[in-house]
Amino acid sequence: MTEPAPTPPTTAREGRLSFAIFQLARAHRGHAAAMLRSMNLHPGQELLLMQLFDRDGQTQSELLEGVGLDHSTVSKSLRRMQDAGLLTREPAAHDRRVMVVRLTDAGRALRAPIADMWRTLEEISVRELTAEQIDAFTVSAYAIERSIKDHGSP
Repeated sequence: MTEPAPTPPTTAREGRLSFAIFQLARAHRGHAAAMLRSMNLHPGQELLLMQLFDRDGQTQSELLEGVGLDHSTVSKSLRRMQDAGLLTREPAAHDRRVMVVRLTDAGRALRAPIADMWRTLEEISVRELTAEQIDAFTVSAYAIERSIKDHGSP
């Protein structure tokens, strides 16, 4: 039996869906963050690693585009990850101003633990949903994302 949805604050009652998304995102990110801490990672670092697992040797600009985070966040994360021995950054042969990011053996070793973490997070997230509900939610979530992106900045 499902629990009733919490009543949003009165100022958010005209935005029930947005409040639900906020609550969901906060809970999901918090749980993911706890799982990442066990791997000595900060939220967002796993996204950079996953991009490099798929194609090692990307430029910082390519990584920025792939994860959709801002430049300062990616720069700071890459510096921390380099300090932790997970990756290297070196100037590109074609342009010394361009930095190429490559995984180290320690970074590559996180592929299976990160895949396991995402699989576990998925299992936790969907345990009370049917396959049809998962499909409908996924389609709806991406439609909402497109709508927000298409609207532009406030």
